Amino acid sequence: MRAVFPYPTLFGDVNLDVTSVNVDGTELPYAHVSKVEQTVALHQTGREQWESATLHLTAKLPEDELSEGPWTDPVCLAVLTEKATNARSTTRLARSRDGSWRGSIELVRARHLNRATLDLTVTATLDGLAGRIIGATEKPWFVDLHVTTPVRQRDIEIVEVDFREGPHEWLHPFKESPWIVETTGEIPTVYLNTGAVEGLVDALHGTGGSTEEKLLRELTASQIAQDAWTAMFHTAISDLELDEDGTPRMPAGWREAVVRMMLPDVLPGRQPTDALFDINERRTKGFGWSELQTSIQYAAGRRSQITRKLTNAVRAVQRQTGTTTDES
Repeated sequence: MRAVFPYPTLFGDVNLDVTSVNVDGTELPYAHVSKVEQTVALHQTGREQWESATLHLTAKLPEDELSEGPWTDPVCLAVLTEKATNARSTTRLARSRDGSWRGSIELVRARHLNRATLDLTVTATLDGLAGRIIGATEKPWFVDLHVTTPVRQRDIEIVEVDFREGPHEWLHPFKESPWIVETTGEIPTVYLNTGAVEGLVDALHGTGGSTEEKLLRELTASQIAQDAWTAMFHTAISDLELDEDGTPRMPAGWREAVVRMMLPDVLPGRQPTDALFDINERRTKGFGWSELQTSIQYAAGRRSQITRKLTNAVRAVQRQTGTTTDES
């Protein structure tokens, strides 16, 4: 979705391409860079320990529009960021003789944790003000440190950070919450608060341990999953695009996957189009919306398998205490 600015901006497409990648001076195999997926996979690059990756970039802008518009001194900036570490670096691309814009940007491994996002922003001087944004790429590139195949779509991203004193100021008000689900980005993200419950994050990473530790790990993971499914579904249906006759369109990306998986439990027996129409009517007009929350909670619980995990926990406690359940 394009941002709206109170001044003229580029109408044509702004495209960014990663033409090649060098890891510590050695070119990354072509199979690790996908132009279709717009993703670079940096795991198992041939070296377990590497320090930096240099991404060589080419951008194409609507040159006729750029030269004929009311702006001057255009600047093409590549921006590499990662929410997990709050890392941010920028580089300025230079215009080539063929009209393209070229340059490179460096990803320093010590500054990144999981997956970085690469965007392109075009600024210019307009009405005497420099640095005004007049264009940007529609979709970012991803640079993933933990995958060997450059696949854009991921199920969900997990970020471990201290809500109280960490780099993300927007998380500071939630310092007492053990986790927060954020669904506004390209990939849903669960932020785990390393400072809320001592030992919780370590327990989630564990693979063995006592019966109690296993129960804690399974129940916590299921509760996080239920919260994530609920948040993702609400986000997916919160701003549905409509056809001319008012019929809601199925959202794209991860939102489509979430909707298709949860609809059969939210509104059983309904076709997806009819179910989306019903949900949109309830959400926008208010009637039946609160009643629908029970079904959404039920659907999220089924996806997270929380009933099975609770059953296992109860049975384990009963075995520990020597009690049994009367099944008669």
